[in-house]
Amino acid sequence: MKKLFLLAALAVMFTVTNTFAQSYKNSLGLGIDFGDGSTLVGPSYKHFFTGKDAVQAELLFSDNTVWAGGYYQYHQPFSGTPELKWYLGLGPQFAFVDGPFQNYTIVLIRPMAGLDYKITNTPIALNFDWRPMAQLNHGSGFEAARFGLGFRFTFK
Repeated sequence: MKKLFLLAALAVMFTVTNTFAQSYKNSLGLGIDFGDGSTLVGPSYKHFFTGKDAVQAELLFSDNTVWAGGYYQYHQPFSGTPELKWYLGLGPQFAFVDGPFQNYTIVLIRPMAGLDYKITNTPIALNFDWRPMAQLNHGSGFEAARFGLGFRFTFK
């Protein structure tokens, strides 16, 4: 089911071929972080400082854990399709675990590489990225098979 959902999102991003500029400064909506392990879901916000520089904040939820993250992203459009941009990003994420027998905070670093697409003539932006996570405490580790999806409404 997850693979089908991922393929559908990618198909939407790559089949729309209008050539209008990406014209949003802020977007607010749903963020999904998935891959090996649990699926995280919650609100996501993105703000462009310039046409290339943006920050993204997410507050995601999973079983007994709240995940808070903030990322800097550098964007560049593909030639001939300014509404479709690739981006590279990096930022911290904190996992606040509150289970019946455990209560601690995990600190992570999240690099990312992805695509951001503003659907022309609609207030909707989509993004898909690869976002591995490097855990810095509580038995440090690295998880490469993590991905993100974003579905957001755009506004100035």
